[in-house]
Amino acid sequence: MTVMARVNLSLALTTKGSFHKQIIIPMNKEMANRYIKDVSTHICIINHTLKSIKLTIIADFISVDNKGIIISTNNVASPSNI
Repeated sequence: MTVMARVNLSLALTTKGSFHKQIIIPMNKEMANRYIKDVSTHICIINHTLKSIKLTIIADFISVDNKGIIISTNNVASPSNI
């Protein structure tokens, strides 16, 4: 039986270059590594949710950085979209 801890996450939206749209979710290295184990499932859930609320944003991939995880998207997301 696993116990999921409730975590309050904050988001930082940034654009890096002309084609890289990123959502940075700060978290510690242990949480990021745990999250990245099921990355394909998370991408599917994120894209399904974005499609269901009729946004044109698509999550391309998730990577781990020293700041947390970075979700790269096809369009710049506004804070109201997240």
